[in-house]
Amino acid sequence: MPKYIFIYLGGETPASPGEAKQHFMDYENWLRSLGSAVVSPAIPFKDTHTVQPDGKIEPGTTTGMSGMSIIQMATMEKALEAAKACPFLAIGGTLEVSEMLEVAPPTNKPN
Repeated sequence: MPKYIFIYLGGETPASPGEAKQHFMDYENWLRSLGSAVVSPAIPFKDTHTVQPDGKIEPGTTTGMSGMSIIQMATMEKALEAAKACPFLAIGGTLEVSEMLEVAPPTNKPN
């Protein structure tokens, strides 16, 4: 069954600890509703740096990525339906959904 990566972009920081707790509970409930389809529930990003082609390194992100999840669904349509129900959208965030392709690791053959 295909796996899909859900990339979290942007989103507002909760205004209070109570709002943060409610958002976290909503997110947990959404994940529970997906059941065994959840491969990797939440991978938040922290301390992002951007490496430019010239080697320059700058703190921060150019894309606004704040995290990701990996979900296994039968079709892209089902993955998109799951994404539409994600509570991250309620805090002003957006999701990018991409099918993940399986690539075999390179073999270590001597030259």
